[in-house]
Amino acid sequence: MQKLINRKYADVVEMNRKVFPVTAILGPRQCGKSTLVKMISGKIDSLVYLDLQNIEDVNKLSDTRLFFRNNDNAVICLDEIQQMPELFNDLRSIIDSNRQKGRFIILGSASPQLIQSSSETLAGRIGFIELTPFLVSELIENNVKPYTMSEYVFRGGFPESYLAENDEASRLWRENFIRTYIERDLPQLGVQLPSLQIRRLLTMFSHMQGQLFNSNKLAASMGVTHPTIRRYLDLFEQTFLVRSLEPYIINVKKRLVKSPKVYVRDSGILHQLLQISDFNQLLGNPVFGSSWEGVVVENVIAEMTEWKPYFYRTATGDEIDLVMVKGDRIIAIECKASTAPQLTKGFWTVLDDIKPEHVWVVAPINDSYPIKENVTVCGLSQIVQEVKKI
Repeated sequence: MQKLINRKYADVVEMNRKVFPVTAILGPRQCGKSTLVKMISGKIDSLVYLDLQNIEDVNKLSDTRLFFRNNDNAVICLDEIQQMPELFNDLRSIIDSNRQKGRFIILGSASPQLIQSSSETLAGRIGFIELTPFLVSELIENNVKPYTMSEYVFRGGFPESYLAENDEASRLWRENFIRTYIERDLPQLGVQLPSLQIRRLLTMFSHMQGQLFNSNKLAASMGVTHPTIRRYLDLFEQTFLVRSLEPYIINVKKRLVKSPKVYVRDSGILHQLLQISDFNQLLGNPVFGSSWEGVVVENVIAEMTEWKPYFYRTATGDEIDLVMVKGDRIIAIECKASTAPQLTKGFWTVLDDIKPEHVWVVAPINDSYPIKENVTVCGLSQIVQEVKKI
């Protein structure tokens, strides 16, 4: 299944390699980056793969320039590049001496901003691709394992979690993922908080799923400063675990909320942090609505990569969950974790404020129907198909 889904990413990688000397494939741990490279390796005459978490491979780079020169005719893949950000200066020098396209592939579990200004170091020489865990559209289109909304929402999109034999196996994988992230990945990026405190902070972020980010409240609970909390939010974002969604600010005569909303990006990781053991337990948990919202937000943003995502909320509480903007075009999405979604007066007030060209109300249903001109109620599988057409 992973290989089938990676076919579309393989085409994107090949397009980037025809344009840039370096192609960077970024995304969270265990989302399939290495699998993708192995898949496209058959199209590459000579590929040298180095895992920068493997001491033997790291030792090969003790004289970086000599190694690159000795493998001048090969495509070099550097996995977990955030472990050695100092390589970017050497890469720039090597590339500038020979501007051959597609010579390097780098993989990383951190954003370009975290990899020590790589985008500046290799400006004009590097193309970025973000790989996500499974999206709904990928599961439906490939139809390898029957897609069910409840299983996807509960387990999340990480391949090993979603494809696990049962919920317990999925839970064990997610718990191990969290522990590795806290105990190995973050310390390697300079995080010095004890692992129990990091786990507690991530759990607090989970309780804030889909809510406004309140750094003062978190700082008081953790016994740290407001800037410290902000710094950890940035780090969680840059390692693809958390998303902060900025508010949509328009020139209306209303006081608008200016704090971002925060989401744990993968619903399976969210549920594991909250110790929710199965979908039935999730249904009875107050976080279900926010969890559903996070799933919809992640899938829509991933499908609409050329649009900028926001949310809209007034000081009086009138809100819509997701506003996608591209130039002068606006669409809006409201998430309702109910098979019979009820819309408030505030919802219609917001539409008068932002004037979107179309609005979808996304609920856990299997069909779609209009409730007003340009306002449609639909399910998760329907919304991802609709936004791909825009």
